[in-house]
Amino acid sequence: MPDRGGGPTGPRIRVGRPSRRVRTLLMTLGVLAALAMLFVMFAGFWTDWLWYRSVHYTSVFTTTLWTKIGLFAVFGVLMSLAVGFNIWLAHRLRPPLSAMSLEQQSLDRYRMSIAPYKTWVLVAVTALVGLVAGASASGQWRTWLLWVNGVEFGEKDPQFHKDVSFFAFDLPWYRFLLSFGFAATVLSLIAAVLVHYLYGGLRITSPGARATGAATGHLSVLLGVFVALKAVAYWLDRYGLAVKSSDFKATGNWTGLRYVDANAYLPAKTILFCIALICAVLFFATLWRRTWQLPVIGFGLMVLSAVLIGGLYPAIVQKFQVQPNEQAKEAPYIRKNIEATRKAYGIDKADVQDYKGESSADNKRLRADADTAASLRLLDPNVVSPTFQQRQQVRGYYGFPSTLDIDRYPTPDGKDQDTVIGLRELDIEGIPEPNWINKHFKYTHGYGAVAAKGTTVTENGHPEFTEKNLPSAGAFGDYEQRIYYGERTTQYSIVGGPQKELDYSGDNGDEKTYTYTGDSGVKLSNPLTRAAYALTFGEPQILYSGAIGEGSKILYNRTPKERVEAVAPWLTIDGDAYPAVIEGRIQWIVDAYTTINGYPYASRTTLGDTTADSLTDGEREVVAQENKVNYIRNSVKATVDAYDGSVKLYEWDTEDPVLKTWRKAFPGTVKPKSEISDKLMEHLRYPQDLFKVQRELLTRYHVTDPAQFYSGSEVWEVPDDPTNKGNSVPPYYLSMRMPDEKEQTFSLTTTFTPNERKTLGAFMAVDADAESDKYGTIRLLKLPPNTPVSGPQLVQSQFNSNPKIAESISLLKRGDSTVEYGNLLTVPLDGGLLYVEPVYVRGADTDYPLLKKVLVSDGGDRIAFEDTLDKALDVAFGQKPPSDDTERPPGDGDGDGDGQEQPPGSTDPTVQEALKDAEDAIEAGEKAMRDEDGPDWKAYDEAQKDLKEALQRAVDAERQAAQGKQQEGKPADKPEKARREET
Repeated sequence: MPDRGGGPTGPRIRVGRPSRRVRTLLMTLGVLAALAMLFVMFAGFWTDWLWYRSVHYTSVFTTTLWTKIGLFAVFGVLMSLAVGFNIWLAHRLRPPLSAMSLEQQSLDRYRMSIAPYKTWVLVAVTALVGLVAGASASGQWRTWLLWVNGVEFGEKDPQFHKDVSFFAFDLPWYRFLLSFGFAATVLSLIAAVLVHYLYGGLRITSPGARATGAATGHLSVLLGVFVALKAVAYWLDRYGLAVKSSDFKATGNWTGLRYVDANAYLPAKTILFCIALICAVLFFATLWRRTWQLPVIGFGLMVLSAVLIGGLYPAIVQKFQVQPNEQAKEAPYIRKNIEATRKAYGIDKADVQDYKGESSADNKRLRADADTAASLRLLDPNVVSPTFQQRQQVRGYYGFPSTLDIDRYPTPDGKDQDTVIGLRELDIEGIPEPNWINKHFKYTHGYGAVAAKGTTVTENGHPEFTEKNLPSAGAFGDYEQRIYYGERTTQYSIVGGPQKELDYSGDNGDEKTYTYTGDSGVKLSNPLTRAAYALTFGEPQILYSGAIGEGSKILYNRTPKERVEAVAPWLTIDGDAYPAVIEGRIQWIVDAYTTINGYPYASRTTLGDTTADSLTDGEREVVAQENKVNYIRNSVKATVDAYDGSVKLYEWDTEDPVLKTWRKAFPGTVKPKSEISDKLMEHLRYPQDLFKVQRELLTRYHVTDPAQFYSGSEVWEVPDDPTNKGNSVPPYYLSMRMPDEKEQTFSLTTTFTPNERKTLGAFMAVDADAESDKYGTIRLLKLPPNTPVSGPQLVQSQFNSNPKIAESISLLKRGDSTVEYGNLLTVPLDGGLLYVEPVYVRGADTDYPLLKKVLVSDGGDRIAFEDTLDKALDVAFGQKPPSDDTERPPGDGDGDGDGQEQPPGSTDPTVQEALKDAEDAIEAGEKAMRDEDGPDWKAYDEAQKDLKEALQRAVDAERQAAQGKQQEGKPADKPEKARREET
């Protein structure tokens, strides 16, 4: 044994080597640890492969995987070779040791420590940089596939006259290659400098030459390569101007060239390109001249030129040429931006029509036309989910989404009926005794669809169900009702094995059991597979549980959006997947988009912000591959079977070059449009998120004249949801008839208000029926700038401020009841507009909303608040008198027999005074709206505050009077429930 710490006179300490058994144990533990790490890496890969094989999209997995591996290997090796070669070359060009200075001799201990391991150091450094570079390159798999498979758009940009595909597919890949070249050059330069310094090629403090000739030549070549790459960057920057984003006061977010770009930056980039090439040649010439003088001067001139030509000169052009007459200078470029933006977002063919906003038809005709103008939907899918839950949940472990969906189904007479539909999905929170077996083996699926007519309700305000009960029965006929894949199904289930599943409970409470027979899922018969999934889901019981046996399969990735995103990772997924019963199966229909961020001159938008509205939640957010885009197409319609999870992708936009490119990259994944069945076509519709993006762009890009666009005088806004402040009003699906059409068409609609005003600016609708010849046609009804027609917020304000309506609402709120407002629908009607809003009451004893009232308004003086839509339309258009909710003796109608008309409600002096103040506030608000110089919004807001305060005083006084009667034992002391029933 070796001696440690002993001297000639000191004690000798003998330290023994570890025993063979200890060494063997340590080696075994090391091997086991390495195997465990490898298995963790393998588990993720293996489970992904099994999942893609189960859905029959292995080509997507293999194409993506081999592309990533190829990029990782190629660019990792290139980076390793570049850095490794320069390290080797710098070591090879080191000066002889005899020529080393005192400075270099002080580094001798470092050289001596590295010398025995220099090969391993070289391998370690090159491997490290190669791994980092390869990992970065593998993340560019989409860029590579777009470049190698790109097809032409058939459209050229207006500045360089190159096909749009160059900017969309080629330029991003060239920029990646350029950034990789910069990284390889800089890392090689740093490595070479360190090696030259370590071995004497470079000196810092020693007298004489600071670098040997060999080091000078080596480093000058690397610097020459760097400057040459900078020249390439200047050249690509010229094309990058066509897709460059900048702030422009006329538009805010601007993309493309402006006057200063075309007349200053573009020539500056060309000049800098030439200067950089010359500078690179000077660096390469150092190989022969062995001096830094010329390249340093050239590099200094390049930097100075970049400051003067690339920075100062454009600033002078902007200041002295553009700003004095900016509108005229920028007009040609604004026109290019308008044309490109409208084309990139599919709004270039939007039909803009002038619309009066006020009807000249008589009341009788308006009333008759109101019945055919639209199928006015009273059942708001955003409000009635609790009603579906309470009336059709049946069991506590079922649930409906918070926002239901709108679809069309035929009525017995063959006509399409707007229908509110939701699936009775499994609610994991409602499972009794939520142990592992119950959560993953027994309660595995939902059961049945529930649907109701969108335009009618029962007499007591309940939905008029067309498909209901458990099992569901009604208009849909026989179909597979089990729902293994849905929006609320976010956990894995293990099915098909010895453990029976709960199918549903019968009327008498007996449980029906079931064993899954679908094709989806991954088999767990292999112990290795079970171990991989136990690791993936962090659940060791998967490995050894007796509930897993012959035939057991695991189902996961079960939401429709998850499945479509997984099989088509190059698509952006719409936030709202909706169900439809088609040919005996429940199918989830998912809209998917192709997007790019490099369409020249087209302004960019942020998908997450643009598609957000008052209904957006975690379940309805768009799944975007790129959040910032400047081109979008609804190129793919996808379906996901609710029972077996099968995913089918169908081509929808047959002209989209981006889809054509991806189809080349992933052949066979997208079926041709001709394979869409007629039954499926009946349920396809125009997608909401695309509509939201288009309406946001149309707030500004409905203007096509550059001068008007620059002035911003015609800018619109998407109004806030009047019942959900601070959030944009959502678009609404409904069947309606546009002014020059004879029949109703299933449409998606929205409204606009002028910038910072609350009157109506325009009405927008798109033909949403996939079977229609005019599908996707956008129509805008543009109202006169000074139109007095109220927008959604003003209509809601008129509704809330009407004294009689306010009193009725107060009656509806008695007890613990609450009032909820439904969708405020807007419909064109004979040159004017019709607003319809359902009003729901959520009673304390029901705890779910029921339709009780309907508001109708024309945005002006006509307003009605009645029990039914028909009655409200009759009242609004003067065909019937308004109903009176209070019983009054004959005479003047106020109950006091004095022949004097009193404000409706109580004769209490406090109430009467408050209502008089409310009337004064209404008059003040109307006067503010009729101001000769335009609406006085400040005065209007003050009047609204006064109105709200007066109405609150009236309500408080009314409640105090009711409480006083209860204490005196008068009829008001009836039980609260009885009084609500009477009301």
